[in-house]
Amino acid sequence: MTPSVRATLPIDPTRAGVGLRTQHYQALWDSKPLLSFIEVHSENYFGAGGQPHAWLERFRSRYPLSLHGVGLSLGSADGLSATHLAKLKHLVDRCQPALVSEHLCWGAIGGAHLNDLLPLPYTEEALDLMVRRVDEVQSKLGRQILVENVSSYLQFAESSIPEWEFLSALAERAGCGILLDVNNVYVSAVNHSFDPRTYLDAVPAHAVQEIHLAGFDRLADADVECLIDTHGTPVCDAVWDLYGAVIERLGPLPTLIEWDTDIPAPDVLLAEAGKANQILGRHAARRAAA
Repeated sequence: MTPSVRATLPIDPTRAGVGLRTQHYQALWDSKPLLSFIEVHSENYFGAGGQPHAWLERFRSRYPLSLHGVGLSLGSADGLSATHLAKLKHLVDRCQPALVSEHLCWGAIGGAHLNDLLPLPYTEEALDLMVRRVDEVQSKLGRQILVENVSSYLQFAESSIPEWEFLSALAERAGCGILLDVNNVYVSAVNHSFDPRTYLDAVPAHAVQEIHLAGFDRLADADVECLIDTHGTPVCDAVWDLYGAVIERLGPLPTLIEWDTDIPAPDVLLAEAGKANQILGRHAARRAAA
């Protein structure tokens, strides 16, 4: 297949989008739901062609596209993989997505990939490293990326900067945007006993360019409450409330429903997107009436 250089469609922030998974290709294509955009994991499309790219080309002719990376390991002490970054650049050049994002994390060391998004120590040294890494990626891609906050279950004793201040400083110094995962904020807030609204109110409004919503599970038989970010359940009521507060503060933003494990029928996924649409619609109605 000849790589396409057709620009993606613009994202409508007043409607939600969904993560595109192989189980839903045919059903979503046939049903033509009204989605703001679709998002895929970049690494799933690092191959040269085949069915994944054929489907991606079809979907991006209908919907704006966001590429969401899970394997670049921005914060690793090893440095960035030149091979991984080159494949990402090829994909970005080929698909011309509306958004490109990665995570505030590390996940590889010594050539071993740990298959997880692990938190950083929030220190000045780590911040300097992340600024350099984000600058390297943005220079290679020739465009801005978004960096997403991750869920965490342990904290480094060396951390001296609140996570929300670390993320805000990264956006300011590196010139990247923020992908604000409201579920991840809630999960970490419960696990580490802080107020999620403190986090959400602290991130700079101008830097937030996308929002993620997902579900979690509770760790069974734990001595203290521990939430696990599984992306395998509906968005909980507390996260919907926080999302509503974020939209009231920041206005409508591209909002994605993530569902990556125990993947449900398409109607269930679209119903979650419909709940986000209701919140976005209520905000728009209040603004129109003001």
